[in-house]
Amino acid sequence: MAVKTKIQWCDSTVNPTMGCDGCEIWGSLRRSCYAGTLHARFGGVTQGYAPTFEEVTMFPGRMAQAASYSDLTGKRRPDKPWLDGLPRTVFVSDMSDSLSSSVEFEYLHDEIVANVADGPGRRHRWLWLTKRPERMAQFSSWLRDRGIEWPDNLWAGTSITTQATTSRIKNLLKVGTPRTTRFLSVEPQVEPIDLRRWLPKLDWVIQGGESGRQARPFDMAWAVDLIGLCRAEGVSYFLKQLGSVVVRDGRRMSFEDGHAGDWSEWPEELRVREMPIGPAIDQADWSAQDRSWGSREDHPEVDTSGPSTRGPDGRADKRREAALKAWATRRARRDVDG
Repeated sequence: MAVKTKIQWCDSTVNPTMGCDGCEIWGSLRRSCYAGTLHARFGGVTQGYAPTFEEVTMFPGRMAQAASYSDLTGKRRPDKPWLDGLPRTVFVSDMSDSLSSSVEFEYLHDEIVANVADGPGRRHRWLWLTKRPERMAQFSSWLRDRGIEWPDNLWAGTSITTQATTSRIKNLLKVGTPRTTRFLSVEPQVEPIDLRRWLPKLDWVIQGGESGRQARPFDMAWAVDLIGLCRAEGVSYFLKQLGSVVVRDGRRMSFEDGHAGDWSEWPEELRVREMPIGPAIDQADWSAQDRSWGSREDHPEVDTSGPSTRGPDGRADKRREAALKAWATRRARRDVDG
């Protein structure tokens, strides 16, 4: 866990478990997952790691520690201006998949949900990412059966890397309540992926190419296409990195940053890093005659002049006002339909 991280779309990370059951980037055919690679190097010899990446290990107390981190609402992040003003954004399980089969739902409730929903953790925004959304959906049902509501500040996300893995999205949509923010991490993207059927039901998409010595090519056209589709649907979009092997029009591109994560090196059209405001302070709550959040003067950290996203300079992109209306309508329909 880290109170500060280089991961572009969050402030902090926390891992209530370490290790993973494996996936398409860590298994018998391929071993390119950065968390698995770090475990191969440090597992069993460095405190805080699982003995091996395959041995999923619980680390109780980490979520409570992260919950105690200072509130960042209204604060500027000079190195990450797209996060300016927002609550502390915490990536849950960057070094693990806490939905691995051996992790009991009781543990996930006590360590994750309880610390997110109550106490100082309520101040933060928690982004929980998994490659096992079917277990996340089962956990959501388990909570519901016990009268426990999915916290609004716990965002549900799944990682996809290929067209075949988009099948994970149908289970992601079963997680939480109509107010739950659901997002995709399309990283590492290693082939063309068509998300058009899913985008109307999502709130945020992160995209990125593969890094490391085994990196497969990332085509800039994939980013151009997805940016356009997200804008058409009013879905916030965040390009994290282009990866170690970047191609454009069939030619290999060169970047000083080995991961091509420095957006100052990108073409202007790709410099899109947006953050959805989220259900707690979404556009519906920021109407001209707001019912519960007061006037804009009461909350100067939130820009309500345009879409509920943050662009390169932290301000809303007014060109997306039409897309915002579609987004707000979709969220309102989800609230009604359940």
